[in-house]
Amino acid sequence: MTTGEALAGVPLLSELPSSLAQTQIQGLDYDSRRVKPGWLFFAFPGARVDGREFAGQAAANGATAIVSELAAPEGVSFPHIPWIQVAHGRRALSLSSKTFYGKLDDKIPLVGITGTNGKTTTSYLVDSILRTAGRTTMLAGTIEYHLGAKVLPAPNTTPESLDLHRMLAELDSMTGSAAAGSDAKAATMEVSSHALALGRVYALRFHTAVFTNLTQDHLDFHRTMDEYFAAKQLLFTGDGAPPPRYSVVNRDDPRSRELTQGNASEVLWYGLGSEAMVRARHIHSGLNGLHFDLAFDKVKFEIRSPLIGKINVYNILAACCVGMTFQLQPDVIARGIEACAGVPGRFERVDEGQPFAVVVDYSHTHEALRNAISVARTLDARRVITLFGCGGDRDRAKRPLMGQVAGESSDLVILTSDNPRSEDPLQIMNDVLVGLRRTDTRTIVEPDRATAIRKAIEEARAGDIVILAGKGHETYQIFRDRTIPFDDREVAREALRAFGFGKPGSAAQ
Repeated sequence: MTTGEALAGVPLLSELPSSLAQTQIQGLDYDSRRVKPGWLFFAFPGARVDGREFAGQAAANGATAIVSELAAPEGVSFPHIPWIQVAHGRRALSLSSKTFYGKLDDKIPLVGITGTNGKTTTSYLVDSILRTAGRTTMLAGTIEYHLGAKVLPAPNTTPESLDLHRMLAELDSMTGSAAAGSDAKAATMEVSSHALALGRVYALRFHTAVFTNLTQDHLDFHRTMDEYFAAKQLLFTGDGAPPPRYSVVNRDDPRSRELTQGNASEVLWYGLGSEAMVRARHIHSGLNGLHFDLAFDKVKFEIRSPLIGKINVYNILAACCVGMTFQLQPDVIARGIEACAGVPGRFERVDEGQPFAVVVDYSHTHEALRNAISVARTLDARRVITLFGCGGDRDRAKRPLMGQVAGESSDLVILTSDNPRSEDPLQIMNDVLVGLRRTDTRTIVEPDRATAIRKAIEEARAGDIVILAGKGHETYQIFRDRTIPFDDREVAREALRAFGFGKPGSAAQ
């Protein structure tokens, strides 16, 4: 492929010389360390560093040209390497990646899921349905990336466009299921508001777009709720690509009525209210999971899931709607839902034989925290003990809101650290206490998270539910000067064993 072909459709700020346009390229990258001879290097500004700083390394590695939305840095010369200035760096990377890898989003149906809460669980459910239908799948999201049977780490909830197209190319090369057809592939991805605003999914063609809900989050990045919502909406109107063929929307969420679907979209509204097209009836929820009837038009079928709580009814409904957009039969959809045993760090139980429940949940917004505590209440908890903190270098406005929700909904609150990052953990906790002090709920303040978890378990009695909220699946804790291994599940397990559980002959507290 030539440079001109790779940049076809990319708005350039100056004309591409014909000699450069006809130069053959061998690859693309935005990481200078991976650049090889004959590759294009894309240098766009990041949150912490300017990609232009690494142009010299890319040139030394044999880059054919540097592509950037910014001009070459003053005083820096790359005499043998052309500098191509474009209107938007990440959009240019997305367009070029799509072209370079053969526009596979036209061939492989993509499911994009956006919203504040529920993206991860819904994506796991959708992937389970598609695999049950015999498709070879890709899954990209907050916890990890899946490519067939291969599991990869997830540096971002939504991959950079180049990484996404590379994964689609690998998926395309895999041998499919004989039952579903050798070319039966599908990809499911969480699409974050950051990814939409920055252009990571620019020009991607989606088969189905899903909107779960919208509550306050990420205002450190988007500044206002309207800006946050506008970023989400890009998935449904189409950004550099036609609108998705299908839109799956939570009718019960207030912002869903403001969501603009592209003219090409067929909309499936789901929810528990009478205005929803796809509804859940006769819901039964317990520690063993969920059981309800799904009703759509004149079709009704039974759903069973090991997932717990009302919020997962919404996630399951959304996933079932996606299955319908693939024209799957009800029995395939139902089997796919039942096969999804759980999602790491989403109301995940830690069981060492103790007479109270301990669950780890990723809830890191006030609505997600409210939902987690509500689930515990539906399980007839004697008391709900909620441990949580708030992340540093993130939206400060949600901290008192989380404090107030925890205080209003819990019987005991343990306030601790999450990932303080560059901020003082005590200052973060003080921000949270502003909301907590609006309630009279007993509160224990302990900045050391491991100690706080031990205290929460020490306080628990038979019939209680302890919620360890905020970090979920994460296996690390980030401080100003270091990142340490830390897994709420393992810390809780060790604490339970230290108190005598999980051992032969252990007695209840």
